Amino acid sequence: MKAETLKKRLDRNRPMTTITIRMPEDVIEDLKRVAPLLGFSGYQPLARAYIGQGLRTDLERLEGDTVSALIASLKRHGVSDELLQEALGEVTQH
Repeated sequence: MKAETLKKRLDRNRPMTTITIRMPEDVIEDLKRVAPLLGFSGYQPLARAYIGQGLRTDLERLEGDTVSALIASLKRHGVSDELLQEALGEVTQH
């Protein structure tokens, strides 16, 4: 994944679209129960996080992109989005 694409993906204010998805009621209830325990404001942000995590894993596997893997690893190790944005800004300016 290119640095410019990564910068867009890290932007917390990315445009959103509404979708409708059918899910079993028990899954929604589990999401609602687990979300606050994991620090999410609700079940929808948790569901987005799960989808994003799975998508990044598949993209990494399919694209073999080392930069995406590095950013995902840094996030897992607690590097903030702000610091990643700053670093990506430095890389794309040179």
